[in-house]
Amino acid sequence: MNVGIIRCLMTEDICPGTTDFKITAQGKGAFAETGPVNIVGFVTCGGCPGKRAIPRAKILVERGAEAIVFASCISKGNPIGYPCPHYANMRDAVIKAIGPDIQIIEWTH
Repeated sequence: MNVGIIRCLMTEDICPGTTDFKITAQGKGAFAETGPVNIVGFVTCGGCPGKRAIPRAKILVERGAEAIVFASCISKGNPIGYPCPHYANMRDAVIKAIGPDIQIIEWTH
């Protein structure tokens, strides 16, 4: 499966995404059911309140993503311990924009 990952812009300075790349390749964490996946793109939400996640998700789908993944920095607050307060709205707007045929995965590790 090809996935596009959206991560938190605020977390980008302290997290290079290394664990996201490892667990997707190994089929662990949120990918335990899918098995290993291929990352077609790794982008940020664009900053609060995450409005840029919508066009970026569309681009990821255009480039072959079969699922959009919200990295755990957004949904769970890893590693800073503060989940995105805009996550639910961002997720819902992305779902509306890309349609029901694209799977949403709400965390990575």
